[in-house]
Parts: sequence; C-alpha cells; structure tokens
Amino acid sequence: METTSIKASEIKRDWYLIDAENQVLGRLASSVAQLLRGKNKVYFTPHMDMGDFIIIINASKIKVTGKKETDKTYFSHSGFPGSTSKINLKKIRQNNPEKIINNAVKGMLPHNRLGSKLLKHLKVYNSDAHPHSAQQPKIITIK
Repeated sequence: METTSIKASEIKRDWYLIDAENQVLGRLASSVAQLLRGKNKVYFTPHMDMGDFIIIINASKIKVTGKKETDKTYFSHSGFPGSTSKINLKKIRQNNPEKIINNAVKGMLPHNRLGSKLLKHLKVYNSDAHPHSAQQPKIITIK
C-alpha cells in the first residue's frame, strides 16, 4: 500500500458565498475554518493549502448567544508596557463588524504560516455587496 499525496498543481479551488445573517458566530466560524482548510475534500493533506475561497456577507447581522454582546472582550497589546486595550463585542460591531468573524475564524485555523496563508482566502463584507461576482461563487447555507 502506498500513500499518495496530491501536487499543488492538482488542487482545485472553489468560491463559496455564505450569508451570515442570523447565524451563530461560533458555528459559522467552525464551518468556515473547515472549508478554508480543505477538510471537506477527499484528498485533504494537513501540510498544504488546499482550501477554497470564502465570501461572507452581512457580517454586522451575525448573532451571538448569551450575554456575549456586552461581556465578550477583545484584548490587544502593542508590546510596550501599559499599552493594553480591551474592547467589547458591541463596540466592535459598531466600528468594524468584519473583524468579529475574521477573529473567530483565525482562532480556529493553525497558528503558523499555513494559517496566515489560509486566512487570506477569507473575504468578509459588512453588507450584501461584494466585488467577487466574476468568480461565480456557489451559495452555501450553514445550519
């Protein structure tokens, strides 16, 4: 028995469109992370970028459960002493709602160069409009 590995030239990438309206954040993010990673394909190889391109629209209309709207905080630190900042989900939803989905999916991808490369395949937009209609994305509904 021989294990065959796919070549980079043989990988076929599709474009998918997902509407985030009334979707729960964590469930959507885990489904998107699996599609970005390529785990839905028969020839999945863990060390290669095999994933598809994902377009997410209506990022501002995503749902969160419980009291996460006020209690969930995003932490950042520049590296200098005393330069920590905490912002809650409600404020990020007002200023930059694409960052909510981007951050959730980023946490579910590998934390290495491959994860950074995969995250570039994710396109998140605040409204229904997106500039990728030429790619003719397939519409997916996440349950």
